[in-house]
Amino acid sequence: MPQQQVRIYSISQITSLIRDNLEAEFYDVWLEGEISNLRTPFSGHTYFILKDETSQIRAVAFRYQSRSFPFQPKDGMKVLVRGRITVYEARGEYQIVVEQMEARGAGALQAAFEQLKAKLQAEGLFAQEAKKPIPLYPQTIGLVTSPTGAAIRDILKIIRRRFANVSIIINPVRVQGEEAPYEIAQAIRELNEWPEEIDVLIVGRGGGSAEDLWAFNEEIVARAIFASRIPIISAVGHEIDFTIADFVADLRAPTPSAAAELVVQNKQYLVEKISALESKIYRLMRHKLDLCLARVQQYNQNWLSPRSIARFFQRYHQTTDTLELSLRKAILHRLSLTRGRMQHTIDTFYRLAPLTSIHNWRERLTGLRERLCRWEQEYMRKHTVRLAGIMGKLDSLSPLAILRRGYSICRRLPDLQIITDSASLGPRDLISVKLFRGEITCEVKEYGKI
Repeated sequence: MPQQQVRIYSISQITSLIRDNLEAEFYDVWLEGEISNLRTPFSGHTYFILKDETSQIRAVAFRYQSRSFPFQPKDGMKVLVRGRITVYEARGEYQIVVEQMEARGAGALQAAFEQLKAKLQAEGLFAQEAKKPIPLYPQTIGLVTSPTGAAIRDILKIIRRRFANVSIIINPVRVQGEEAPYEIAQAIRELNEWPEEIDVLIVGRGGGSAEDLWAFNEEIVARAIFASRIPIISAVGHEIDFTIADFVADLRAPTPSAAAELVVQNKQYLVEKISALESKIYRLMRHKLDLCLARVQQYNQNWLSPRSIARFFQRYHQTTDTLELSLRKAILHRLSLTRGRMQHTIDTFYRLAPLTSIHNWRERLTGLRERLCRWEQEYMRKHTVRLAGIMGKLDSLSPLAILRRGYSICRRLPDLQIITDSASLGPRDLISVKLFRGEITCEVKEYGKI
């Protein structure tokens, strides 16, 4: 019976095969569980364990993916993650590479809400000075909400009842679900680019659970509201519901119905108010007219008599004479000041005339040239004396001066080592003798110590 051939794998080969099979089978999965052992090293990648009551799986969210999470993961949070199952070959462990993360449960949603709220508040998106005023009498109102919800019906009903002349532009969106935040943000941007002028936007929906309202807690919606040039009223849920959109919006309405009441005034109330103002204006004008007539009659009695007119012209002539005298004094004083300033200007001009300045600078230059010559001569004399002293010192310390007095320098050939002891020589060694003038080569015949 022939022996069956056995295939042998290396650890790397079998691990790669397992990884390929896992990634092919589980390339896009959703897992729900609780985060534990979370750590984020210096690289910025996030590592944690996702577990339920009986099992666990290792998970990693790389830095470029974790930046897009709507909240900061923490130990103990219940989350829903999306990713692919793979094998970390270095340890031979399977894991999920997380690409998307959502909070699960009231505690996780609240933590995500508080984290985003703190982040946007630190960036100034909630600042009161950044909020735009809501127009008192808008002509065109934009609505960003669901076209089938109760909110839009309530808003339209109230606006028609209070002020039917207002134009309404509806940009329908989904208000819950995964795509809702992107549709809401895009609708706000589209209405800001609308060819017709829109005075105010209402963004919101009716009531629901925290999960239902979560689209208005997304960062993309908050930033679209903040970037809007059109004032925005946030109307999400009921009075007790607060979302991130409420904090960023220019005005928060507790309900969609309240938003409709805030954005338009009651037409009947305005008509009654205008009528009351017309009556008040008429009464004030009538009273003012009566006062003017009484004053005219008083002028007729007190000022239009010949004696009153004569007294008026007498006071006028006296006042005119006084003003004429004051004007003459002021003109003479101004002329005196002008003459003084002109004379000062002329004196200054002569003092600063070019010929005078050139003469002064020429004398100054002549003096500086003489000082420079004297300084140069003194400098040369001092340095000549110093140089002579230095040359004398150099000459006294020069080896040539020592050789001039009869000394010589002896060096052994051929290595040219200076000889300081006759014991370093042997018979027939050659030496070079350096004299003051010239150099000779000698052969050692005999030597001895002195």
